[in-house]
Amino acid sequence: MHVAGAKIYIGYMLSLKRFVLLVIVTLASIGAGPRDALSRARQFYNHQQYDAAIDAAAQARSAPKLADAATLVLARAHLDRFRQSAHASDLSAARDALSQIHPAQLTPRDLVELTIGLGVSLYLDDRAGAAAEQFEIALTRVDRGDAGARERVLDWWASALDRQAQVGPAADRRLLYARIVRGMEEELGRDFGSAVASYWLVAGARGSGDLGRAWDAAFAGWMRAPLAGARAGSLRVDLDQLVRQAIIPERARQTSSPGDARQVSAAMLREWEALKQTWTDR
Repeated sequence: MHVAGAKIYIGYMLSLKRFVLLVIVTLASIGAGPRDALSRARQFYNHQQYDAAIDAAAQARSAPKLADAATLVLARAHLDRFRQSAHASDLSAARDALSQIHPAQLTPRDLVELTIGLGVSLYLDDRAGAAAEQFEIALTRVDRGDAGARERVLDWWASALDRQAQVGPAADRRLLYARIVRGMEEELGRDFGSAVASYWLVAGARGSGDLGRAWDAAFAGWMRAPLAGARAGSLRVDLDQLVRQAIIPERARQTSSPGDARQVSAAMLREWEALKQTWTDR
C-alpha cells in the first residue's frame, strides 16, 4: 500500500473508531438517564416524596426496557398520594398505570411490589376481602431481610381482614379475626420484635370475642415492645389506646353485672397502669 493510501486508511480507521466511541457514549448516556430517573423515583417513593417520585418515574418510562418497572413506581406513588389527598384523579391514574404493566418484564422483587399495589388498589376500592388475598400472597414472597417492608404488608393484610369483618356478614366475623390471630402468631414465631404482629394479635383476639386472650396479649405485647426497636413507642401508644378504649370496658361488661362493671373497669385500669409503670423504659 502506498504511504499516502496508508495515511488515508489510518485516518479513516481513527475517524471510524472515534465515531463508534461517540455512538457508544451517546447510547450509554441515553440509557443512563432513564436508569438514573428510575433509581431516583424509587428513592423518592421510599421517602414518601410522591410528587417527585411521579415525575422521575414518568421520565424513566421513556426507556422501553424500564417502562414497566417505572410504571409500577408511578402507580404506587399515585396510590399513596391518593391516601394523603383523596384526589380521585390519583386513584384513576394508579388504576390506569397498573393495567398497563406487563408482569413478564418485572423482576421478582417488582412482582411482589405489583401484588402489593394491586392489593392497595382493591382496598381503596372497598374490596377488602380481595385485597387481603393479594397481601397474603405478597407476604409469602416479601424479602424477610427488609423488616420495614414486611411490617407494612402485614399491617395491610390485617387491616383488610379487619375491614372485611366489620362490613361483611356477622357470621364471618370470628373466622376472619381467627385468621388474623393465626397469622400474627406465626409472624411472632419468626420475629419476636414485630410491632405489627404484637398489636394485631391483641386486636384479633378482641375481634374474635376472646377478651381474656386479648388482655393477656396486651400485657405481653407491652413488655415485649423494646424488641421492636424504633417502633416500640408507637406500639405502646396503640396498645394503650386499644386496652383503655375497648378491652377494659368490654371485658368489664362481660365478666360482671351492670352495677359492678364500673368497679371492675377501674380495677383493670389500675392493673394496666401498674404494668406500664413497672415496664416503661425497660
